[in-house]
Amino acid sequence: MFSSRAPVLLWFLALLLLCSPSVVHAQWEPDVRLTYDQNWSYTSYNNAWCIAANKDSVYVVWYDHRNGNWEIYFNRSTDGGATWEGDRRLTNADTTSWHPSIAVSGSNVHLIWEDFRDLNYVIYYKRSTDGGTTWGSDTRLTNTPDYSQDPSLAVSGSNVHLVWDDWRDRNLEIYYKRSTDGGASWSADARLSYNNATSWYPSVAVSGSTVHVVWDDYRYDNDEVFYKRSTDGGTTWGPETRLTHAPYESRFPSIAVSDSNVHVFWHDYRDWNYEIYYKRSTDRGTTWENDIRLTTHPSNSGFPSAAVSNSNVHVVWWDDRYEPSEWWEIYYKRSTDNGLTWESDARLTYAENKSWYSSMAISGSSVHLLWTDWRDGNPEIYYKRNPTGNSGVGESSGSFYPLTSNLSFSVVPNPFTFFTTLPCHEAERFVLYDISGKRVGTYQGEKVGSDVPPGVYFLCPTGQYSKPLRVIKVR
Repeated sequence: MFSSRAPVLLWFLALLLLCSPSVVHAQWEPDVRLTYDQNWSYTSYNNAWCIAANKDSVYVVWYDHRNGNWEIYFNRSTDGGATWEGDRRLTNADTTSWHPSIAVSGSNVHLIWEDFRDLNYVIYYKRSTDGGTTWGSDTRLTNTPDYSQDPSLAVSGSNVHLVWDDWRDRNLEIYYKRSTDGGASWSADARLSYNNATSWYPSVAVSGSTVHVVWDDYRYDNDEVFYKRSTDGGTTWGPETRLTHAPYESRFPSIAVSDSNVHVFWHDYRDWNYEIYYKRSTDRGTTWENDIRLTTHPSNSGFPSAAVSNSNVHVVWWDDRYEPSEWWEIYYKRSTDNGLTWESDARLTYAENKSWYSSMAISGSSVHLLWTDWRDGNPEIYYKRNPTGNSGVGESSGSFYPLTSNLSFSVVPNPFTFFTTLPCHEAERFVLYDISGKRVGTYQGEKVGSDVPPGVYFLCPTGQYSKPLRVIKVR
């Protein structure tokens, strides 16, 4: 009696498993060490992103002291983070080059950083038009005798948007400039903040023609988060908007945007320890909802970094909730409904040292994470990924899923007992991942899953920018 009901029971349990929001949430792969040198390697503050992704290409940057001074280094994966090509030095200034930020649009990879080669800190830029294979020359973007620092970069098509904080007004103010031709030429500097106090650590995001900027501002004798937007691609700007009104520090914001939904994270001391707070706008920054506390542990949680894809909102931060307090670990949280509700905190590192300065990138169903880690006795660059972490609302639970505007496939049967097939796609190649996110096989469109045990799997076409199809193998 038991054996006759087992296939039905397993099929039913698999369907229940697929309905659980924690299935994809937990599929983080092991940590991968990317740098191996005896000197320090560091990622930037949370206002900028040191990782970017487009389809199967993942790009990472950091600043490194292996040459006796800080220089910008780069690495690339062309298989979704499975393997990496190796470190490449991108600057050769013989002075300090640090605090990089990277963004990608198609095959165009854009990089900015802070540089001391002109005997004061200014912003430099370089780009690759072939996906990181070759790079153009360094371009100086700021030309003031005072410091320009803490840059943050965002891109939409051929429009590249840059923000930074600048000392030219005798106090730190937020500045902006843009390129509308993919980085070939740049506009004049535009001042965004106007006060007699400190405005710094800006973070920028763009969706279509709307550019969103947040920063840390001290004009009310307390660190608060301020916001400003442009609805015409950076040509003109609206007024400054104060987003926080807490009696204690609200600092180091990070911003992400998807269409009309704008998401802002920061760390906040209103609860007598640093906690991660969040607020959102659902009308492109016109109005804002109330602050939401995302972490509730009595330890410190700080320096959040945001990423978004459609209705999936992702945030990582560093956290010292485990003793000793000088140890920091990377934590993660996700919302699959545009920030309305949130899953529980997920601890991503177990280094028992300092894991910090993290940032994320999203590509298709994959979430890519980069950070600085002290587990090896000096700071090194580490990476990890979740191949199905962004697939929550976009996964297909049926037998049919459109890959692109003119390509679709069906899996017959699904669930299956021995193997499944993809009619009319027998000559194409597909990758199968298990529920942990591990690649378990590559198949043509016939006899898919013939050599794997019963369970829940995710099927993706190779070389395609698409979300996975869930398939179930039963006995």
